[in-house]
Amino acid sequence: MRQVWRSMMLVATVMCVGVAARADDVQQAAVDQSFEAVKTAAAAAGLTEVIQIDHARLAAAEGVTMPPARVQLFSDPALNAVVLADNIRAGLDLPFRVLSFDNRGTSALSYTSSAFLAQRHGLTTASALVDFDDRLNDVLSQLTVTSPQAVTTRGVEPDFAVLEIQSKYGVDVSVVRLRQAVTAQSDTIWFGDIDFQAEAASHNVSLRPARLLLFGGPAPGGVAMAEFPAIGLDAFCQKLLVYEGEDGNAVLIFNDIAALARLHYGRSIEPHDLLNQRLIATFRGAVE
Repeated sequence: MRQVWRSMMLVATVMCVGVAARADDVQQAAVDQSFEAVKTAAAAAGLTEVIQIDHARLAAAEGVTMPPARVQLFSDPALNAVVLADNIRAGLDLPFRVLSFDNRGTSALSYTSSAFLAQRHGLTTASALVDFDDRLNDVLSQLTVTSPQAVTTRGVEPDFAVLEIQSKYGVDVSVVRLRQAVTAQSDTIWFGDIDFQAEAASHNVSLRPARLLLFGGPAPGGVAMAEFPAIGLDAFCQKLLVYEGEDGNAVLIFNDIAALARLHYGRSIEPHDLLNQRLIATFRGAVE
């Protein structure tokens, strides 16, 4: 009888694992489908692909499980230049980005609207904000699979969830030192950077030096996102804006992961604070 019971338990366990695996496959397929729809729509709208990151698959490769989530960044450099001329710090929320993710068994899409940028960075150029939403709508209006939702602006004030460090070096030297510090960490991937000043110059807009650095750690990021996949829109990958301050030295601004978790979910957990501490220590070690 004991042997029969063990056999029944084994069969039940295998069946449960099989059902869970199939559910995971369905959820991943739904996220992949919405991701590809956004990618196709962005290309049709004439926007430039910057980077795409598959949070869950990268985390899985490091042995960390989290819900399916894929983010993509695509750009309109001419529009970026106009927004940045209003406030260079808005580069922390540029270019466009859309997250496809599994929200408790339902495929979801989230994005950042001009209202979020305006409240967080005090933007006042109305025409640029209208153009931002129009260009984004060129993409979102083509989607039929999943209804996209803008990130809430409730409680978003100027410099909301923005961490800042002053560098004792100029932008170019700071970027070199920051990249060296980041890539020296074995669990971190360097995704690239955007030279906003150079992009703006190609559209006859003069900006102070400004670079957006993109990188991330799949394992720690996966742990931080396991119960909070929506923060894959803005907290992951890491976005570090390095721009020239009034004294000629660089200013670094980056996202407060814990604060963004609270924005999306109303709470945060220790891994979010630990990642904030790690980022602050890394950046200060490179530029102070």
